[in-house]
Amino acid sequence: RIKNPPKKLYFKGDLSLLERPKVAIVGSRSCSKYTQSLILNLANALKNAGVCVVSGAAIGADIYAHQGSYPLTIAVFGNGLDEIYPKQNAKMINEIYAHSLALSEYEPNQKAYSAFFLQRNRIVVGLSDAVVVAQADIKSGSMSSAMYAKNAGIELYGFAQRMGESDGTNLLISKGQMRLIVDIDEFVAKFSSPLFSASENKDEIIEFIKQNPNFNACYAR
Repeated sequence: RIKNPPKKLYFKGDLSLLERPKVAIVGSRSCSKYTQSLILNLANALKNAGVCVVSGAAIGADIYAHQGSYPLTIAVFGNGLDEIYPKQNAKMINEIYAHSLALSEYEPNQKAYSAFFLQRNRIVVGLSDAVVVAQADIKSGSMSSAMYAKNAGIELYGFAQRMGESDGTNLLISKGQMRLIVDIDEFVAKFSSPLFSASENKDEIIEFIKQNPNFNACYAR
């Protein structure tokens, strides 16, 4: 579905995740607490419906998507899989290697370069049945993912955001190029499959966040 597909993919982890319905969640490296909460809720709901979440393991929106959906998550890297990048995400990345699925088109010891991340985005999109751009500036890598999705005919979704905080997603929504997620359960129902049961246990942290929108309460615990 995407132009210039990778000639080879290296992997670590569970290839059976590729058989599940898949939704990509991407967004800003400096996403707001509001967006973080939405991503965790959405990713957890998709996991509980047996849907696999695809993202790029970057700091910010990506890693929240992986955390919320773990272990039903696929991470696509812009570096070789023997290189842990970014280092601050090492714990989650190693969990993905062990219990989820990591993919890369780069040789195992290849270090990360900025151009590789834009290339990585096309694989994230190409694997997915839909793409959620959670928060993005107009000039951002997440907007490149939106472009890949649009060119491949893959549906785009996003969250309502404040003016000036996510101008990229707001622009796409205003032009009718992105659908607005107004109900997470309704959105998840589009992709859930009776072939996959919600056998994973609920994440206590995410359940607490869902009941406590005030982040000060979360930190206090």
